[in-house]
Amino acid sequence: LYYAQVYAYYHIIDPESPAAEIDLTQRGSGELEEIPVDHFQGIDAESSPVRFRACFTLAVPADTLAAKFRPHDEPTPLIAPGWFDCFDANAIGEALERGEAAAFMGQENIQYGIDRVIAVFPDGRGYAWNQINHCGEVVFDGKPAPEGCPPAPENY
Repeated sequence: LYYAQVYAYYHIIDPESPAAEIDLTQRGSGELEEIPVDHFQGIDAESSPVRFRACFTLAVPADTLAAKFRPHDEPTPLIAPGWFDCFDANAIGEALERGEAAAFMGQENIQYGIDRVIAVFPDGRGYAWNQINHCGEVVFDGKPAPEGCPPAPENY
């Protein structure tokens, strides 16, 4: 069981694949814009929509991003498997709480009820993960989608 949880379902994301693209949501228009990154490392799994984690570097400073892209109000980095050691959810979360990093909406509802969140540090380090949003929290508990949420897909 341990092996299945920690290793079996994950796969490494090819840095040249579309899955390695880092998008941010523009303020105002809500359009997605791809942000160029270097040194991408990522993992994902088909078994859960919240298993995506990524580490990368950006040439664009966080304050420049903040002027153009929508912040994420409740970033909560999720723990990665220990073998994916570039992603330290506790350190990222603490930095976000202290204001030492900025969080942005990558893509809202990348899958129903799941947002892609991007955290950026002043030194150019960037991190991405998927987390359940307020719509998903309610719908995944078997309740109707709250006001302001897109309708839940048929299979929920």
